[in-house]
Amino acid sequence: MPRAVPLTTKIVLEPHQIILRPLVTEKGMHRSTRNNAYAFEVHRFATKGDVRRAVHELFNVTVLRVHTQTRKGKPRRTGQQFARTQSWKKAIVTLDKEHRIDFF
Repeated sequence: MPRAVPLTTKIVLEPHQIILRPLVTEKGMHRSTRNNAYAFEVHRFATKGDVRRAVHELFNVTVLRVHTQTRKGKPRRTGQQFARTQSWKKAIVTLDKEHRIDFF
């Protein structure tokens, strides 16, 4: 019996392709002031290591921890048609106490 080949391939992404946008929400601002953790929307194929490297290169900060979540798309309705919003990936990056990221 032939050996199974993994379906995923390693895609090399540049840092500006990994971090799509910061998530500036009320909960995110609270998290950044209390825990020094920032939320970003990231590329769906990016790994925790990719996110760590991208944040370090783009913002020149020391990253302690990266948590990722894959957010599933929600069903939406426009008139009589049903559709789904796109699934996306969220990363919460915790920084060293000495470093900060200013979005404003």
